[in-house]
This record gives sequence, C-alpha cells and structure tokens, in this order.
Amino acid sequence: MLSLKSQAIQTALVGDWSNAINLNEQILKDYPDDINTLNRLGFAFLSLGNIKDAKTVYEKVLSLDMKNPIAIRNLKRLNGTNNIKINTPLNNLFIEETGKTKIIELVNIAEKKVISHLRSGESITIRIKRNKIFALDSENRYIGMLPDDICKRLTEFMNGGNIYDAYVWAADDSKICIFIREVKRVKRYSNQPSFVSSEKSNIPIEKTTHLDESL
Repeated sequence: MLSLKSQAIQTALVGDWSNAINLNEQILKDYPDDINTLNRLGFAFLSLGNIKDAKTVYEKVLSLDMKNPIAIRNLKRLNGTNNIKINTPLNNLFIEETGKTKIIELVNIAEKKVISHLRSGESITIRIKRNKIFALDSENRYIGMLPDDICKRLTEFMNGGNIYDAYVWAADDSKICIFIREVKRVKRYSNQPSFVSSEKSNIPIEKTTHLDESL
C-alpha cells in the first residue's frame, strides 16, 4: 500500500486536488512543520482557486524557511494580478498525438538555481532568437534551448504561422524535458507534421521528478 506521501503526490499528478488536500492535511497532523507537505497543500489550494488558504499555507512555509523559493514564487503569484485557477489534470495535459506532440530534452540548460523552481505541468514559452529556439519559464527566464534538428524544423513552422504550447514534462538539477504540442497548423503546412520520428527526442527522465518539492 502506498504511503500517505506517495498517495498525495499521485493525487496531484491526476489533478485530484480535493483528495490531495485531505491527504496532505492528514500528514500534517503528525508532521505539522513538514515543508514539502505544506508546499503540496498550498499548491492544491491554489489549483482549486482557494487563494486565502493557499496564502496562509505559504506564509507558514516562510515562517519556517524564509528563503523557501517555492513559497516565495507562489506568494508572488497570489499577490499579483494574474491569479489563475489551475485544475487541468497533468495526465490529460500530456496526451500524445503523433506528429503534433513531442517530449524533448533541452540543451544548454540554465543554472541549478533557476531550473530547481520548475514543476511538472508548468507552462513555458518557446521563442525564436538568433536562429535558435529558447525555452523561458513563467517569469521569462531562460531555462534552455531546443536541439538543433528540432529547432530548424520548428523555426520554419513558427515563422510560417504555426502555434505551439509548451510545458515542463520533468526536471532535475541537470536535465529538463519539455512537452510541446501543436495547437494551430496553417494551411500551407496542412500535410506536414510538426514532428517526425527521425528527430531526437532523447530518453526523458522520470515524470515525477521534483514533484514532491514543487507541488
């Protein structure tokens, strides 16, 4: 049987936020100052749009660890003007479609202090710059680049009008994999898939990496 901690992580993976709240609160009865559990609870409240309780939890994290980057980042979001309800199950977010989606390992990744903040399912931006495609986090910070073979193909499509969404698939201190989905294909490329099997996709790291620390 899975431990309460493992159950709490799994409920977050499928977007079952109400159950995630219940499980994390059970853990806190025995370990009231466990920062990872508090951060998971805060993210579950945030995902349901429960701003007040999310703030309370993250403020408690900072009372225990005033430099905790997860609590600092999420409180900044909560105190801003762009509070977004996030309740899309990650399993649905990462549905793969041949030719339209791909899991890609970034190259030339950023420093550990930048990428350590990334979480699975976090929306990122891909942007063409100097004939390369850069990946940027939610705060517009550079996190890595797409490999040259995929970059060359996507640059043509993006310049031609195709539109793509991108998300963190998994991350650790030395590797970032992102999930890219084609959301619009213009008529001129109607018979050309965005991704082909000959392109490098690399072997992605375990998707639950960093989930405990970042949810």
